[in-house]
Order: sequence, then C-alpha cells, then structure tokens
Amino acid sequence: MVLDPAALAAIADLELVSKRIVDGTISGLHRSPFHGYSAEFSQYRHYRPGDDLKYVDWKLFARTDRLYTKQFRETTNLACQIALDASASMDYAGESTVTKFTYARLLAGAFAHLVSRQGDAVGLVAYADTLKQYLPSRGGQAHLRSLLLTLGRTEAGGRTNLAAALARTMDLLKRRGLVVVISDLYDEREEVEQALRQAAHIGHEVIVFHVLSRAEVELPFHDDVEVEDPESGRVILSNGAVAVRAYREAISAFLERWRSRCATYGLEYVRVFTETPLDAALRAYVRRRALGGAA
Repeated sequence: MVLDPAALAAIADLELVSKRIVDGTISGLHRSPFHGYSAEFSQYRHYRPGDDLKYVDWKLFARTDRLYTKQFRETTNLACQIALDASASMDYAGESTVTKFTYARLLAGAFAHLVSRQGDAVGLVAYADTLKQYLPSRGGQAHLRSLLLTLGRTEAGGRTNLAAALARTMDLLKRRGLVVVISDLYDEREEVEQALRQAAHIGHEVIVFHVLSRAEVELPFHDDVEVEDPESGRVILSNGAVAVRAYREAISAFLERWRSRCATYGLEYVRVFTETPLDAALRAYVRRRALGGAA
C-alpha cells in the first residue's frame, strides 16, 4: 500500500500515522536499523535445566562447585535528538498536496517512532528564529506519545535559525548520539556549518533530511511571475525564461553545496521530495542501515 503524504496528513492521530509509516518502512527487514543495544550484567541465579550453557559462569562453578548463570539487562547506548525546521519557508507546498512542514512533521514522527520502537531514547527540537519546542531524549511509550502530541501542536512560521537549534540539540544530548536534522536548509550562515562541524567533531552521528518540493527545485513557470519570500515578505518580479534559468542554476549550486558540505564532515545527506510516499522516503535509507551499510 502506497503511503500518500496527503492521505496521511489528513489523519489527526499522529501516533497512528507514525506507526503506519514505520510498519511500511521496515516491512521485510529482520534487523533493527539502529544498533544501540548493549548488555549489562545484572545478577546471578541458580542454573535451571534448559538454561543456555553459554551463560554459565564456569569460573564461579570451579570455586563453589555450583552452577550459576549470568543474567543481563538490556541497555541502550543510543540517544537521538530530532531538529525540525518550523520556519515560514517550510510552509510552502508548490504543486504538492502537502507543505514541506507537514511532510517534515510526518517524517519526524515516523523517525521518532522508529527509534522508540527499539527501546532507545528520542527527543525533539522544533525551531524557527527561536526554539518553539524542545524535549530531551527519553525512552518509553509515554514519552513518545508526548513528543508526537508536541509535534502535532507545532506550526510553521518565522525566520530560521538552524545554528541555535543545533546548539540546543547538542546540549540536550548528554553523550554521543544521533542528531537528525529535517529542514529545507535555506539557512547557510557560517554558524550553521560550524555547528555541524562541531557535532561531527564531538562524535555525534548526524543525518540531514533535506526536504523540498519539486516545484521549488524545477520552478515550472515560463511567464513572468511574482515571487514572495515567506520569511522576509520581500517580493521579486521574475523575468520569465531568463529568471527561470538563473534560478535553476542557483538551486543546483545550492543542492551541491549541501551535498558536498555533508560529505566533507561525514554527515549522512538524504534529499527527499514532498511528493514521495513517506515509507519510500525512509525505506532505502533504513534498509542500508539495517544491512550494516551505515555506522
């Protein structure tokens, strides 16, 4: 079943939607896409017939002449923070049936569900020119539900300040973890590059989901058009075909800068269009991770 973004956006229950996307994404996979589990010794107990012999402590047996097995509890060494762009530029839909922000919010919810599903911790930073929402990374169904409710209440508006959001995101991660940026990436100030470089230097794994509509990449107009910047309100009258060619060259350079920037710092760069079904947007990436293609 194709998970159409518009159909999913029409469902008010973000928890249900995110679960549906994740189910569609990992269908057929037999390994977790994130390898965050480690085993921590908990206690000994007397050996019982049928217990796995590999957990028998033979050194203790040699000293006591009694069989004990080691018990472990699963712990997680993965903490994830999602940085979601909620600026006004994300409120653009173009020829798509959903805005970039609606799509990004669904993607963020699905990613949070994916991480939480395997018992790991996930948090959220939603930002524009200021931080609109932030939740530290925690595990558990109650926390996931709170995060999804927060996502559902968040609306797009204001200018963007990705550098400040990244700084707060890293503050909320008390140890090395996973940083997921979901944005149209129109904030290219030097401070943004410094924050990304710092995240990589600290040892965080960083995934950048570059969310765009095809219309803003291809600019499918031929006559003169009036273009308004949603964040500044500035209006520009384009000069038909000449302006379209210049725009396409500029957007191509913009996309290449982000691809190259992420490659330079060892960040995972994933470009997604709002016309793409949500499960398809995640599946190729998740499958690569689950099969060991990503660290």
